Amino acid sequence: MAKPVSIEVWNPNGKYRVVSTKPMPGTRWINLLVHQDCRVEICTEKKTILSVEDIMALIGDKCDGVIGQLTEEWGEELFSALSKAGGKAFSNMAVGYNNVDVNAANKYGVAVGNTPGVLTETTAELAASLSLAAARRIVEADEFMRAGLYDGWLPHLFVGNLLKGQTVGVIGAGRIGSAYARMMVEGFKMNLIYFDLYQATRLEKFVTAYADFLKANGEQPVTWKRAASMDEVLQEADLISLHPVLDKTTYHLVNKERLSKMKKEAILINCSRGPVVDEVALVEHLRQNPMFRAGLDVFEDEPNMKPGLAELKNAVVVPHIASASKWTREGMATLAALNVLGKIKGYPVWFDANRVEPFLNENVPPPAASPSIVNAKDLGLPVSQV
Repeated sequence: MAKPVSIEVWNPNGKYRVVSTKPMPGTRWINLLVHQDCRVEICTEKKTILSVEDIMALIGDKCDGVIGQLTEEWGEELFSALSKAGGKAFSNMAVGYNNVDVNAANKYGVAVGNTPGVLTETTAELAASLSLAAARRIVEADEFMRAGLYDGWLPHLFVGNLLKGQTVGVIGAGRIGSAYARMMVEGFKMNLIYFDLYQATRLEKFVTAYADFLKANGEQPVTWKRAASMDEVLQEADLISLHPVLDKTTYHLVNKERLSKMKKEAILINCSRGPVVDEVALVEHLRQNPMFRAGLDVFEDEPNMKPGLAELKNAVVVPHIASASKWTREGMATLAALNVLGKIKGYPVWFDANRVEPFLNENVPPPAASPSIVNAKDLGLPVSQV
């Protein structure tokens, strides 16, 4: 069994033992646990992804809860080990939990936490950043400058796409998708077309109000349209951003056939989940259509990219940093810690996992609740009425 080489311990005499499989940003999450009589053990092993054996060694014989990462595979073996050690809770420091076998957690009575509500704007901002970088060929131009190749202004040098007046398409108009749409509509006066199984009423009202504002000031109003199908968005939009959940219905949602329906100079952004896009098909499409561009934060086989993607100048690729703002990452650490603490202390589950501001206010104690437990109903956990 692999043994982590380094553990950092806070409050060694604490009553409850909580393990974090990685150091996390900020110290508030540690202080909150310590204040509630927790011994906090943080694995500081210089290893990007811990194996199941590594995590089992961390859990040991007595462990009340674990804070883990989306790169770890939490299944039958780990939940069994955590349960045998007396563990009551595991929380991903992430909003997604595709790495977690929730049925296995239910089998062993372990609450599974996640961290929604804190990364909406941050993720939308990264999608907007990739949109601009791809449209204006920022990365290509930066590399060109650093290589000392610039010897004067030229009419055709790194000509990209103007966003103003174009159409932005959003697949999945939930919290993040709607936040991104608002940024692109208001920031760049883009028209909106979106596809979602549910009507995004608030988003529609926002675009309508902004259109009225522009019209009242003598400018061309923006428009919005709820598409009847995803293909309609792909065909009409100049810039498409993907924001669906990942499940069996959205695996390879964007494939060779759907890529062929997009405009030849369109831009595709993915900050959702890697397998939503058939990456092999995307590589081939980018090769065949040099004016088509992509901005990717997530990949099908993370941490690896499909062969050929790294060499393509019309793709902007970043290493899963959508939530990587200081405030958001510290907030995610706090929420993950409070998910575990809440179950240990027997607190109820917070009534709305997307309204997490009370947990993030550093000037007041957090509510006596677990911010977000995805299997609360399965385990019959009580819900806060506050």
